[in-house]
Amino acid sequence: MAIRYWLVVSSRDHVRSAVDLGIVQVSHGARAGLDRMGESDGVVCYSPRTEHPDGDVLRSFTAVGRVADARVYQAVSLDWRPWRRRVDWDPTAESAPIRPLLGALELTRNAPNWGYQLRAGLLEISRHDFEIVRQSMQRPTPDDRRYPEERRWP
Repeated sequence: MAIRYWLVVSSRDHVRSAVDLGIVQVSHGARAGLDRMGESDGVVCYSPRTEHPDGDVLRSFTAVGRVADARVYQAVSLDWRPWRRRVDWDPTAESAPIRPLLGALELTRNAPNWGYQLRAGLLEISRHDFEIVRQSMQRPTPDDRRYPEERRWP
């Protein structure tokens, strides 16, 4: 089966919890979106805010990884049973703002109201967009050509 790529929309505090647990959870624990994901699919998280529901505006990509296996499972807690999938998150990824990528992403290019489609909480994106986001979240090295000379360090 072909690898697909997913954009999960969640506040940064929720993304950090998911990364710590090695899971992805969408739409407040709904199963439907997770069933569409397959093993090895790419996952990137976009955080419009720092905290749910009223944190500071962030508008950044906050995690990137791959679905670890084919199993969807339900977490056990006293009052809530959210559906989840295991994800191998990239531990070296750094938060990356979306604004510099707006013209490069198929998701946002020529779409003045691009944010509206994010309301669903989960959407499939192209491999092109996944790779652009993944690369933007990599730590720069001193010889990284993505940055002008004045931004490099010894």
